Amino acid sequence: MLSALANQSGAHLMTGAVPRGMGNRHPSLTPYEVFTTADRPLAIAVGNERQFAGLGDVLGHPEWADDPRYASNALRVEHRDVLVTAMNDALSSRSAGEWASDLGEAGVPAGPVNDIEQAFALADQVGLDMRVDVDGIAQVANPIRMSATPATYRRRPPRLET
Repeated sequence: MLSALANQSGAHLMTGAVPRGMGNRHPSLTPYEVFTTADRPLAIAVGNERQFAGLGDVLGHPEWADDPRYASNALRVEHRDVLVTAMNDALSSRSAGEWASDLGEAGVPAGPVNDIEQAFALADQVGLDMRVDVDGIAQVANPIRMSATPATYRRRPPRLET
């Protein structure tokens, strides 16, 4: 698990700093977190200046690209709370799906946060086939697909005895 915390564990080893909980925020990139829209949360992951300019354009705030508070990622991190508030205000006017589509066209990584039903629907839409029937019982398919040794499903879960 420590290796999965790449940013946080590496920063701790290099600086001795103990990171604090930040929810879905990235510790060293902004904006890179989950935002509120008209219908459901939207994850946005801006990783460079071009993406930030595209984000401002799509949200109707092209002036953000020239705002001295947001001139670099380090400055955006420093002014994170102001930027996030402005973004949530802008994003509240439309659905996560609409924003994700427009942001994607602008080259800004973004996607709606799905509940389980929506996640299965998306998996179906992109052809992941994440369902398997084992003796009449629906199960989640193994996500690892190997050509020489594909997963097999030999037994269903045991029946609940009452």
